[in-house]
Amino acid sequence: MATTNDIKNGTVLNLDGQLWQVLWFQHHKPGKGNTVVRTKIKNVLNGKVVDRAFPADTKIEMAQVDRRDMQYLYDDPSGYVFMDTDNYEQLTIPADVIGDDKDYLLEGMIVTVATNEGTPLYIDLPASVELEVTYTEPGLQGDRSTGGNKPATVETGKTVQVPLFITTGEKIKVSTDDGGYLGRVQS
Repeated sequence: MATTNDIKNGTVLNLDGQLWQVLWFQHHKPGKGNTVVRTKIKNVLNGKVVDRAFPADTKIEMAQVDRRDMQYLYDDPSGYVFMDTDNYEQLTIPADVIGDDKDYLLEGMIVTVATNEGTPLYIDLPASVELEVTYTEPGLQGDRSTGGNKPATVETGKTVQVPLFITTGEKIKVSTDDGGYLGRVQS
């Protein structure tokens, strides 16, 4: 058994027979009263996010999570297919587990897949990905690098707000946390 002092971002807890991933935590010491650990946790099966506070030093059960690097191969109606880079074993992850992370997946990309007793829980993407702009409106004469933004569709189908000087065919760096434009990729 662990305590609330062992909670970290990404930790998976077994609470009331369900698995919850810690998205955010904070130790809070009010002016009066006992210290509590505030958390934002996500149910790994249905994606529900809740705020929960635990009294300090409360015993909690940590779930056994296996993390391994896997290569994304392709998607089909049954889900997203990943291959273990060590033993070439393939794993199909349902689309509801992948969720919005699909907007950043490119064939051949290496991601970390977290499983519990063989059941896929979630994937960890790199902090940013390089994606090609497949369509954006052309910029107008006089557009400046410090000007406004315009929508651009990237190769995964996601729409990203980019500066006016970005053109179709360019590679851009996109944050996987918030989907924001981070810059051009220098070739």
